[in-house]
Amino acid sequence: MYYRILAPLDGSKLAECTLGHIKDIATGCHVSEVVLLSYIEPVSNSLIWPSSETQIKEMVNEMQDAQKQVRQKAESYLADVAANLRLSGLGVQTVVIEGKPGQQAADVILDYAVNNDADLIIMSTHGRSGVSRWAFGSVSEKVVRHSTVPVLTVTPEGCRLPEAPAHYAKL
Repeated sequence: MYYRILAPLDGSKLAECTLGHIKDIATGCHVSEVVLLSYIEPVSNSLIWPSSETQIKEMVNEMQDAQKQVRQKAESYLADVAANLRLSGLGVQTVVIEGKPGQQAADVILDYAVNNDADLIIMSTHGRSGVSRWAFGSVSEKVVRHSTVPVLTVTPEGCRLPEAPAHYAKL
């Protein structure tokens, strides 16, 4: 049923709440490969406007160094998570995608899923609704709405909205 699971991770504890689900589903469904994907945004330049060619070159070098550090951190993080999943006998691949200016994480996830034959996307969500979802946006919501493959969203217990009081159940 599932051969390749795509698991977007951003290094947060919230995103890691999916790992138990990934292990269980991948093991139970005999999944061939789990792909851990991390999207990193492009490093932007400082607010200081360069006034010489030397300053421009320095700024470019600083941005390239910063981007390299962000990439190395993401690769290291994914390698650690992958090693843990491999201990469960899972086949794991890691992918770090560097974004382009104006590109959104949800679009990267959707593109990767389609272009790399993902059968299932498993990702976390804050469980926001209404105005807070509108104000903060939601990568998982966009993925759910636009994905051509099934998406399992996991909301950690600490992020779930409290249950409605018992008297609401009678309405």
